[in-house]
Amino acid sequence: MPMTPTQFRKIALGLAGATEQSHMSHPDFRAANGKIFATLTEKEDRAAVMLTPEQQAGFLRDAPKVFEPAAGAWGRGGSTMITLKSADAEMVGEAVTLAWQNKNAAPPAKKKAAKKR
Repeated sequence: MPMTPTQFRKIALGLAGATEQSHMSHPDFRAANGKIFATLTEKEDRAAVMLTPEQQAGFLRDAPKVFEPAAGAWGRGGSTMITLKSADAEMVGEAVTLAWQNKNAAPPAKKKAAKKR
């Protein structure tokens, strides 16, 4: 059974401290430290998770019809696209959890300074 955007949200938001926000006109999911660990595309038919290149390689090997590198440098750095209609909850849950763990280990996101007028 294909994964829905609602199911993806439930997995992402089920992780401790995770919140949903919006970034560049599409939903993103952030760890408690403010770092983005997953996103949904604007059409919500695909998602992205922020993996390490080594983690990405495992998912690409095990499920090449579900996972693919994001374009360009993002993909080379581990950002991985998920085709939701081809995915199942167990494999997506594993990928989302790894991405969340990766971002929780990172230093807090930098706050943007307000522009002076």
